[in-house]
Amino acid sequence: MEAIMPNIHLTKPMQDYAEAQIQSGAYANLSEVVRAGMRSLMEKDGALAFQAFKAELELALAEAEAGDHAPFDIEAYEPDAFR
Repeated sequence: MEAIMPNIHLTKPMQDYAEAQIQSGAYANLSEVVRAGMRSLMEKDGALAFQAFKAELELALAEAEAGDHAPFDIEAYEPDAFR
């Protein structure tokens, strides 16, 4: 079942661009144009989250390589695995 979306308001340049995309045959209607834009935003957000995660990992690696870490005791972390 497709969700009903409220009306959206586009600026004149956005509306012109969307209409040009439809006229060119790239999209069949405005809903397709809007969905493509939403997919692009979702992909961008995913990429941003990945980049933030990657930066956190790089920082943690740099700290570990600099000796700024506590030793990890796997037996204390998961004692049942060693019984």
